[in-house]
Amino acid sequence: MPILRTKDIRSMSTEDRRKKLDELRTELMRLRTMIKAGGAVENFSRIRELRKAVARVLTVEGEVKRSEKQQKKKEGKKQ
Repeated sequence: MPILRTKDIRSMSTEDRRKKLDELRTELMRLRTMIKAGGAVENFSRIRELRKAVARVLTVEGEVKRSEKQQKKKEGKKQ
């Protein structure tokens, strides 16, 4: 089961998405550090879930930026 669903990410504001992205990256970095240090991680699949969640957030951010850019182009052509 994913940590974040795409529809939940889309419903967040830009600032909320950035905060969530920072949280996810921090947790991922912590888990990777534990592995490199030779520690035992409870749930290895958590790393995969975190990577996918980060990718989802970045994908939605890119989509939002592209749609804003297209809106600006359309407005520029109308004037």
